[in-house]
Amino acid sequence: MTEPLEPLLLRIVEALERLAPPAKPALDVTSADAFVWHASGILEAVPDVNRVDIGLLQGIERQKDILEDNTLRFARGLPANNALLWGARGCGKSSLVKAVHAAVNTALGGTPGPLALVEIHREDIPSLPALLGLLRSSKRRFILFCDDLSFDGQDAAYKSLKAVLEGGIEGRPDNVLFYATSNRRHLMPRDMIENERSTAINPSEAVEEKVSLSDRFGLWLGFHNADQPTYFAMIEGYVRRYGLEIDPETLRKEAVEWSVTRGARSGRVAWQYIQDLAGRLGKRLA
Repeated sequence: MTEPLEPLLLRIVEALERLAPPAKPALDVTSADAFVWHASGILEAVPDVNRVDIGLLQGIERQKDILEDNTLRFARGLPANNALLWGARGCGKSSLVKAVHAAVNTALGGTPGPLALVEIHREDIPSLPALLGLLRSSKRRFILFCDDLSFDGQDAAYKSLKAVLEGGIEGRPDNVLFYATSNRRHLMPRDMIENERSTAINPSEAVEEKVSLSDRFGLWLGFHNADQPTYFAMIEGYVRRYGLEIDPETLRKEAVEWSVTRGARSGRVAWQYIQDLAGRLGKRLA
């Protein structure tokens, strides 16, 4: 009976092997300075990070100094705080995190640098404990970075994030820090918090539950729309860096017109104008 069945069994084994998911690549946390975490359990290396040089970030000097000092202390193995960068859109929150990471690695030297940046997407927050489990045993230090973090409606993912940042039975590993950016100070819309206040039996307890997540961040850095001199400083800094030849008076006139059409003055608006200007001048932005 075994002879007629053997070819059939082999075909079944081959079919099952084809259906099986591919093996996960070996985790090498020293292969790059930046990674992207996927909920499937893969830490993908990012060889070239999209970032702006820290010297080009204008109008946020105080936030820059505080975050850089906090990050440098952490990279040197000293105590440091989780950081929440919140405020107006386009004001350089995520750019500052990436720029500070690069500046600290440059200051401390080494290839790869002593500090790795790991981006985790908002929808992958529930898989954060698995990521911490992988990083806990590493000798390298990591900044977990979640851009545009916020929660709406009945989303309960914030509760798992609270436990990870502080209060979990294992606690946050000593070699991991969490940085997040958000347009909301408490990571949740105001009406969501007010609804809890109006319908709860004990309003104060309901509000405490909602705002306690932001309390897990020891650093709160606020960002606000730039005034006109700061906006001009951003524009002129980019023009000098990329060697864009344009009359200063024309530059300012165009920059003002661009900000009016966009309805805001910010680092993002300044960069968008520079891209438009460089395109018209036939200049590549290296």
